[in-house]
Amino acid sequence: MQKRSRKKKRPDVNELAADIVDQATNEEPEDDKTEEPEVDDGKNPAAVALGRLGGLKGGKARAKKLTKKQRSEAARKAALARWKKHDDNSDGQ
Repeated sequence: MQKRSRKKKRPDVNELAADIVDQATNEEPEDDKTEEPEVDDGKNPAAVALGRLGGLKGGKARAKKLTKKQRSEAARKAALARWKKHDDNSDGQ
């Protein structure tokens, strides 16, 4: 996995030029960054909230409805997958 940079991103050249001109002419810069623009992505906010609630309880609810044998089988399969990944990485060393 690629590591994320901890450096701050430089401002766009045009934004930097606009800031310099605003400071030189003593004009108040428009602060568009402070307001979050309303994004209309076509989603119903109520449905998004309900989906989020379902996502928060999904794993617990699924585990609760599985039998002990099914939970054990899922855990065994996950452990085998983890060990297989570990073994694949150690072949070259």
